[in-house]
Amino acid sequence: QVQLVESGGGLVQAGESLRLSCVASGSTFRSKVAGWYRQAPGSQREFVAYITSSGMTNYADSVKGRFTISRDNAKNTVYLQMNNLKTEDTAVYFCKLWGSPNDYWGQGTQVTVSS
Repeated sequence: QVQLVESGGGLVQAGESLRLSCVASGSTFRSKVAGWYRQAPGSQREFVAYITSSGMTNYADSVKGRFTISRDNAKNTVYLQMNNLKTEDTAVYFCKLWGSPNDYWGQGTQVTVSS
């Protein structure tokens, strides 16, 4: 059983930065795709970014050029560096680990961006 624990959320002003971290338990992290989703109030959960075991990345258009996903397999951790934050980035951010047959999700961390 894999557990994911996110941290790093908070309240910032528009234009500022935050770095989210997600630590995974278990020994299979390095072989799995890891990523981030977010959910704003009243909205569906949406994809933000993912990174493969080999380091290939993909981003939602809304965050390209501002967010960077990375991973440290030695620490079982995936990161999301968020720069130039906008008010529309306000959401609960969830870490996800793609698995088989089930995916794994963290509990979420709140990011609030004020104008």
